[in-house]
Amino acid sequence: MYFSDETLKASRRLSENWQAEVGEALKTAPDRKSRFSTVSDLDIQRLYTPEDMKTTEFARDIGAPGEFPYLRGNQATGYRGRLWTFRMFSGMGTAQDTNTRWHMLLRQGQTGLSTAFDFPTLMGYDSDSPRALGEVGKCGVAIDTLEDFLALVDGIPLDQVTTSMTINPPATVLWAMYCAAADVKGVPLEKIGGTIQNDMLKEFIAQKTFMCPPEPSVKLISDTVEFGAKYVPRWNPISISGYHIREAGATAVQELAFTLRDGIEYVEDVLRRKRLDVDDFAPRLSFFFNAHIDFFEEIAKMRAARRMWAKIMRDRFGAKNPRSLWLRFHTQTAGCSLTAQQPYNNVVRTAVEALAAVLGGTQSLHTNSLDEVLCLPSDHAVEVALRTQQILAEETGVANTIDPLAGSYFVETLTNEIEAQAWDYIEKIDAMGGMVAAIEKGFPQLEIADAAYKFQRQIDAAEKVMVGVNKYVTDHQQILPLVEIDESVGEEQIRRLKDIRRRRDNRAVAQSLADIRAACRNGNNVMPFCIAAVKNLATEQEICDVYRDVYGEYRDPGLF
Repeated sequence: MYFSDETLKASRRLSENWQAEVGEALKTAPDRKSRFSTVSDLDIQRLYTPEDMKTTEFARDIGAPGEFPYLRGNQATGYRGRLWTFRMFSGMGTAQDTNTRWHMLLRQGQTGLSTAFDFPTLMGYDSDSPRALGEVGKCGVAIDTLEDFLALVDGIPLDQVTTSMTINPPATVLWAMYCAAADVKGVPLEKIGGTIQNDMLKEFIAQKTFMCPPEPSVKLISDTVEFGAKYVPRWNPISISGYHIREAGATAVQELAFTLRDGIEYVEDVLRRKRLDVDDFAPRLSFFFNAHIDFFEEIAKMRAARRMWAKIMRDRFGAKNPRSLWLRFHTQTAGCSLTAQQPYNNVVRTAVEALAAVLGGTQSLHTNSLDEVLCLPSDHAVEVALRTQQILAEETGVANTIDPLAGSYFVETLTNEIEAQAWDYIEKIDAMGGMVAAIEKGFPQLEIADAAYKFQRQIDAAEKVMVGVNKYVTDHQQILPLVEIDESVGEEQIRRLKDIRRRRDNRAVAQSLADIRAACRNGNNVMPFCIAAVKNLATEQEICDVYRDVYGEYRDPGLF
């Protein structure tokens, strides 16, 4: 056992004496609240002792960094060997605008790129679609063709800098553009590195950018997993994402459980298609978590995630390669914790959340800007957010030792509790027939809605505090300069798109689209055909329209 019988007996004696002292203290100084809980409403005890960890075994449950169950991290040397990647989420206006922001951040010390796309691009529509009206370049970069993508990566050494792309329904198309851009720039596919988010299950659960129904959506994801394993070995073909599940109102336990169960679904689908063995692709699976404001709960969640995934890959799928057991993850600080009221407070929130991500062992990190709740981040705000990471890395000492909170009675107990509750959710979803079946029943959606409603009720009743919102409220406004995208950006983007359609080889485009259609109907991998199509300057929507035509369009049953 982690503690000897003598230690546990001594702990009990001390606890009994302390409880008597607490009883006396409460007579004159009662607790501030009748109940203490995390943001996710997990009960928090007054004190944690060895008694709370009496069933924990060090070798089995905690271990050393770089060894099973990987609770303390995948790498034996932690951040002493290499810091996490500073990966700031960036996208605005045209490809040239975003390229300018990328170069600014690289000069300021960013170590990885991250791409935010505008809403039409996220949904698989071109900038001149009636559905894109008024949205072009507004919440991210507008990408219609390979020419846009080449402008986006202009001057970027694709064999030296890794790039993350937050794209889901059209992920095959945008990744095809990245691969084609690398080819045009003379960079072999085996040398490019990065991540596409490409996680449709969490879209059906939470974020709600849809294109095709669940089954064909998962098939397209399996296509990218297979193509990456065979031809793009440094690329993560999916970032299994809990971030948006949490932003929709999920608890930490729900975020963890639904994310890992999504991961199980993707692994099962690739194996069911009998294209690859588990160790052929599992090392390149990646994850994406939210770092919310409850400091210790987030650290515990991330530590539990690593231990759970290692068990899942070893025990459920029989993975043999140690790297298949690694849960590698990116973290973003919580957008839903930012407030439009007193926005400078958001700098503090982001710093605390980023510290939790680092102590939780993240591999890469985006820190939100103070103005993101109001507009696209300004250059000044995004620089402050990047400097937040750099101060954590260079000044605070938190990266000097590995998993410094290991052995804390509180942190280890909270880690165990979160893990146990997450397993309960996974078992319920297994009993339903898997995550696709659970989504069709509305199970995760309703669980998240209930959690969000409960939290809002707690905010309204001041049981939970948001500074500047329901406590310490002021009448004066803190005015920030707002970044706005002019309508001329969309007009210019449409002009360029029409020019490309006029001068490209439209017969070659038509043949490319026919090849994609045949691959969809025959169950073949679409990625080689997508790369050929974007090289012929097929647009994103033209390819996505093939998917919509062959597979059908998904409509959220909750909206009808």
